[in-house]
Amino acid sequence: MQPIVKKTQHEHSQLINHIVQAVGQVLLGKEQAVKLAVACLLAKGHLLIEDLPGMGKTTLAQCLAKVLGLDYERVQFTSDLLPADILGVAVFDKAQSAFQFHPGPVFTQLLLADEINRTSPKTQSALLEAMEEGQVTIEGQTRPLPFPFFVIATQNPLSQSGTFMLPESQLDRFLMRISLGYPSQESERLLLQGVDPRRRIQAMSALVTPSTLEQLQHAVNEVNTSDNLLDYLQALVTFTRVDERFTYGLSPRGALAWLRAAKAWALLAGRDYVIPEDVQTVAPAIVGHRVRGGEVSEHSEHADLVAYMLKTVAVLR
Repeated sequence: MQPIVKKTQHEHSQLINHIVQAVGQVLLGKEQAVKLAVACLLAKGHLLIEDLPGMGKTTLAQCLAKVLGLDYERVQFTSDLLPADILGVAVFDKAQSAFQFHPGPVFTQLLLADEINRTSPKTQSALLEAMEEGQVTIEGQTRPLPFPFFVIATQNPLSQSGTFMLPESQLDRFLMRISLGYPSQESERLLLQGVDPRRRIQAMSALVTPSTLEQLQHAVNEVNTSDNLLDYLQALVTFTRVDERFTYGLSPRGALAWLRAAKAWALLAGRDYVIPEDVQTVAPAIVGHRVRGGEVSEHSEHADLVAYMLKTVAVLR
């Protein structure tokens, strides 16, 4: 048996950048969003992509499943979807005189919950246990999910008809929320000239195995943080809790999520230590869906709150 050779931090960073480049060859002109998505999965988090239909949300999820070598299932969320359609159901087998469990699509390594806010809150909540604990309880029996397990959910803006707002408990299960936005003129011209993302996805191959992905996730945990960096992060978190512009601020779980994401971003940048710029870069994706202003506000207003926080709190170095 060949011994397992532990990669250096530099080798980890190189491999991560190969993953980013491979996805970027399909999702043209979205390097920042792709980096955030990769950092989210490396930090063992679930990802929420909010944007208009047709922006490449599903394409991003498919690309990540391909390059990370993960089993992949897609569920189209609709108003009549039931929890059993996601989790599975026990069916009585007459031949064996017993109930046989038929697992649902949640029993995979990467689940794409497409248009998650088009289904009812009852069905949305079916994913809560799976996302938090990597298991589901069905008819009194707890069943573990495959490792690793990620949820990438897409949602349309709340201004569109037929959508249900995700409750705070559900939003908090997502480590990051990102948007893709319209492509640049150069990227859109390539699409119009015949660069078919679907054909490129089919041609993609896995760059890592689940065991290698686990090593990369462990490398994220090994990224160092100084006392000054933690002081700065705590100052930001405290600001969301005491400033009058915020109705409520980040929870301790949100603070831990912010730190994990900053570590993943540092590793992606080729460093084994976190700097304030890492904390600031991931802040919109981490903080925006976890805080509220004076009223339940739209995504743009959340972005304004985050920008105000980063501008007000002094950087500690």
